[in-house]
Amino acid sequence: MTVTAVEAPERPAHRDPDVLRWLGAYTASMVGDSIYFMALAWAAARTGSASGTGLVLAAGSIPRALLMLGGGVLADRLGPRRVVIGSDAARAVLVLGLAAVLVLTAPTVGVLVAVALLFGAVDALFLPAVGALPARISPPGQLARIQGLRGLAARGASIVGAPLGGVAVAAGGPVLAFATAGALFVLSLPLLLGLRTRPSAGPVRHGGKAAGDQEEWTVTEERTVTEERTVTEERPTARQDLVDGLRYIRRHPLLGPLMIVIGLSELGFVGPLNLGLILLSEQRGWGAAGMGWIVAGFASGAAGAALLIAVRGRVPRAGLVMCLTVLVGATGIAAVAQIPSVPLAAATAAVVGLFIGLAGALCGALVQTVADPAYLGRVTSVSTLFTYALIPLSYPATGAAIGLWGTGPVYAVSAAVCAAGGAVGLTFTALRRAELPR
Repeated sequence: MTVTAVEAPERPAHRDPDVLRWLGAYTASMVGDSIYFMALAWAAARTGSASGTGLVLAAGSIPRALLMLGGGVLADRLGPRRVVIGSDAARAVLVLGLAAVLVLTAPTVGVLVAVALLFGAVDALFLPAVGALPARISPPGQLARIQGLRGLAARGASIVGAPLGGVAVAAGGPVLAFATAGALFVLSLPLLLGLRTRPSAGPVRHGGKAAGDQEEWTVTEERTVTEERTVTEERPTARQDLVDGLRYIRRHPLLGPLMIVIGLSELGFVGPLNLGLILLSEQRGWGAAGMGWIVAGFASGAAGAALLIAVRGRVPRAGLVMCLTVLVGATGIAAVAQIPSVPLAAATAAVVGLFIGLAGALCGALVQTVADPAYLGRVTSVSTLFTYALIPLSYPATGAAIGLWGTGPVYAVSAAVCAAGGAVGLTFTALRRAELPR
């Protein structure tokens, strides 16, 4: 008699204890990050001009730009769980230490720049690692839903964190806001310590072979590479790992185009949402609370998009929908700078957030599901390099441009750059036809 093994059904992501631990830690960390950024921005705004504010906000992107790719290599070599735990612990110490310093003395640009540099260096390790964790805690069939849950947590963190940061700044100044952010980083640590991860389960890749070329990857080739590595027992250097990861992205039929879309769309979106919105709120007299509600509007719309991905697990024609939603969302970015009231600006921001958020959730889900888990740290480091490192370097130029020409023209140019991301994505046939797994 032949006994056929029946494969156990996958546990849904929202019922997986490890996914819930990771999600709770990620949410606490993201709320803390949102409050930290709000406190840093307003502390910087109190010390100088728009260009000084841009300098402080751009400072953290320098170590991110220099160290982000190395952070991806570290996550793949040491395991993302260890790197995330160490990063959150370091961020807690740094931010709580800054709160203690500000109790004794007023903030200066020099102090804020130093903190931003250190925080950015830790972020360069945290961001690739936290992006690589989902593939280590859940089977492939749940990765799209986890990406939706992650997006929902991130947007929820903005909804809670931005107004909470504004209230904290109004009630107790940057000191209270920094202390609150540090406490949330501490809260994430016990959840991360209880997290159980599985080894990377992706097939062996050699010479930059991409997942999109999997049909050409035979069992014999895989066995040969495994035997070669067993015989030599030589572990690649960190530099070799980095080069291998970049080659993997370049040769992949989807990951390469996705990185281009991410770079252009984020370049047009991040500036108006961060520095541009701070300066717009100051010019209109909306204050920290008004800015918080507009950010919450962006986050609310994006949260709806993330919820759709979390519930459905997939969207048909994901690549095509992603590119089209970038185009539609970009048209609303320019409109925000022309609206005179906070409620209407927040409502417009919610519409923009819905479309841009859906594009971001689909992009993240595609990256999670097509990338080999063994490369996810390095793949994530490249995508986050655009959002958190290279693009914020444009903040000083954005601040100077707004000072010269005003918010309207700068928002219009940003919207055009964001739309270019969706337009370029449509030119890649593989991306237009990309689908999420059923």
